[in-house]
Amino acid sequence: MTTASTEKTGARTDEAAELIGDARERIDALDDRIIGLIQERMAVSAVIQEARISSGGRRVNLAREMEVLGHYRDALGKPGTALAMTVLELCRGRV
Repeated sequence: MTTASTEKTGARTDEAAELIGDARERIDALDDRIIGLIQERMAVSAVIQEARISSGGRRVNLAREMEVLGHYRDALGKPGTALAMTVLELCRGRV
């Protein structure tokens, strides 16, 4: 086993280091997809906000935000609520 693979992965065998390395590559790819989806969500949210504001409405629809919070909480448990809050914060006020 190489010291570099141990330091990089925390694994104690080459097999484990390879497995961890492969899994981390997959996580990095998933993170890139998640970031892209959030950026897409931000753009769609900006369109909605612009339409709402230009029609005389408010920038934020609190009832809708509560639906989103509930959806994330139901799907992911209590930490889902915190995640949803972060996503909503990213998507507010971009117009």
